[in-house]
Amino acid sequence: MPTRRWAPGTQCITKCEHTRPKPGELAFRKGDVVTILEACENKSWYRAKHHASGQEGLLAAGALREREALSADPKLSLMPWFHGKISGQEAVQQLQPPEDGLFLVRESARHPGDYVLCVSFGRDVIHYRVLHRDGHLTIDEAVCFCNLMDMVEHYSKDKGPICTKLVKPKRKQGTKSAEEELAKAVLQGEYLGQKVAVKNIKCDVTAQAFLDETAVMTKLQHRNLVRLLGVILHQGLYIVMEHVSKGNLVNFLRTRGRALVNTTQLLQFSLHVAEGMEYLESKKLVHRDLAARNILVSEDLVAKVSDFGLAKAERKGLDSSRLPVKWTAPEALKHGKFSSKSDVWSFGVLLWEVFSYGRAPYPKMSLKEVSEAVEKGYRMEPPEGCPGPVHALMGSCWEVEPARRPAFRKVVEKLARELRGMGASATVTGQDADSSAATRSQDP
Repeated sequence: MPTRRWAPGTQCITKCEHTRPKPGELAFRKGDVVTILEACENKSWYRAKHHASGQEGLLAAGALREREALSADPKLSLMPWFHGKISGQEAVQQLQPPEDGLFLVRESARHPGDYVLCVSFGRDVIHYRVLHRDGHLTIDEAVCFCNLMDMVEHYSKDKGPICTKLVKPKRKQGTKSAEEELAKAVLQGEYLGQKVAVKNIKCDVTAQAFLDETAVMTKLQHRNLVRLLGVILHQGLYIVMEHVSKGNLVNFLRTRGRALVNTTQLLQFSLHVAEGMEYLESKKLVHRDLAARNILVSEDLVAKVSDFGLAKAERKGLDSSRLPVKWTAPEALKHGKFSSKSDVWSFGVLLWEVFSYGRAPYPKMSLKEVSEAVEKGYRMEPPEGCPGPVHALMGSCWEVEPARRPAFRKVVEKLARELRGMGASATVTGQDADSSAATRSQDP
């Protein structure tokens, strides 16, 4: 019997072959991917779903190992040549002994907010001020860049107005080049033939913040989370995620509507999201941007929470004016206090989106009007046809005091109870609401 227990949603790899299963057992070959559905009363067995065949069945715990995640060293840096707040004299000392093209970037001491590119040439170190102009960076105002990474890449190929091409970065002590280290990790990653989605992060501040979270995020495994498989660095940061075929939940509901998606399916989607968030809550992780647009729907109608690490990275350094006001809890908007309970507030808004079949929340209200109305106690009316218990759950998610809002564990219990009350299983049926040929043609 294993020393640890795997929660439902955990992905595992089979360690051996089992091609002649008994009735009720799952057939598999060595190296197959399965997802744990539940632990059996006999604790040495699990019910699981085969990744490739889609079949469900029983298998022994001893035949499994947890699927390994790609890991990232916390010392990795997208900009190992960025030394932060050091003086010009310290930069000169760092660029010794002299070597043409040896360079670093530092923050400007004299001009806060600007940067300085320091380049070794001959026996000297030349300091080039990097200016902010209309949201871009430039040295000579002839060529502009979105971020420091783009600037360094450009001057590594074309010296332009500077003394020489950038040849060799002077790494800040204690850092490693993420481009070199993670390229190895991705090449060695085990994707087992599955489709993947790739997302580019262009902002260097966001990219570095996201990279800092990667070591944690790659270890998160749950069937209701979009899994981060790894990262690639090539002219920026690209995150590699599992492919989720039916797109985001907003578009899924808008393009199908009431005729094709019934209340039971809406409850199942809501339960899936709540289960994914319960898992994040158990790991003491906060999403910060929970909304139907950040929920993806798989081929077998499993709703999966996405962008849970990117949201945290993007929020670093942002002012409240750029927060998703209609989804953000009052204490997060006013005081920047994000927590699992602020995620619960957002989940209440997501519930409203789901049961309105993808309508934008607080219809016909400006962001300023929403913020002021919510502070005065306004709460949205239930969408047409919304079950009473679901609207009551929305209301509990929108309690002013965070402590009065339910934990996601309680949200899961209430939604599962409502599903059972409708005579539905609290698990995915595998039946697509658009299974007819006519409806399939509407898939986005």
